[in-house]
Amino acid sequence: MRIPRIFVDIELAENSKVELPDSAFQHVCKVLRLKNAHPVRLFNGQGGQYHGELCDVEKRSACVQLSHYEALQNESPLKVTIGQTLSRGERMDYAIQKAVESGAYEIQPLFSTRCEVKLQDNRLEKRLQHWQQVAISAAEQSGRGIVPNIKPPMNLIDWVASCNDMLKLTLHHHSAKPVSQYQQPSNNQIALLIGPEGGLTEQEVETARTHGFNAIALGPRVLRTETAPVVALTALNLLWGDV
Repeated sequence: MRIPRIFVDIELAENSKVELPDSAFQHVCKVLRLKNAHPVRLFNGQGGQYHGELCDVEKRSACVQLSHYEALQNESPLKVTIGQTLSRGERMDYAIQKAVESGAYEIQPLFSTRCEVKLQDNRLEKRLQHWQQVAISAAEQSGRGIVPNIKPPMNLIDWVASCNDMLKLTLHHHSAKPVSQYQQPSNNQIALLIGPEGGLTEQEVETARTHGFNAIALGPRVLRTETAPVVALTALNLLWGDV
């Protein structure tokens, strides 16, 4: 029997009954069509999950009777913040989804010189909500107990200047230095800058360098912007993490 994992942004406690928020109700009862007594697991991003059963299922609402709490130990020891330059449509969704599945700690969307995505006002807010939902769905699927925060987009230059107390890395295929030549940071915090579809400009690479970012290569091939976070996170977790 499939036991769905559902993120709910509410307080949870052992041996309590909670009403499902509307979005969770729609997914569980309208999409999956689950009935009373079906087992579910709820989590609220605090690091673990709660086991329970559906109850009081009605046309417009449902509850979950929670039983016990399960601590999860599947977070990467590395806290990688990805500075992901914006890309069009599904490419950005893919980058966020796979970064969450691969263990990213936080994702910072970025505007850059060659970024072709222009978002303002209400469109920006809608896209940010959409990206956070992509991250929630990826955390549900991958069994994570936390949901990485998708921060409001900011200018690349401002972001590289704000990164402190981290090992700072820039994916740049012109560099011949592999990531394996660096030492694991003592605090396990890493900032990873990923350029847009057209790549970072030389000025952006140089600006990042002046703020402590080291250009690294992940092999002899050029990666797409949406592929780069998956390969980079895998390499970092192979070196210093839990892969």
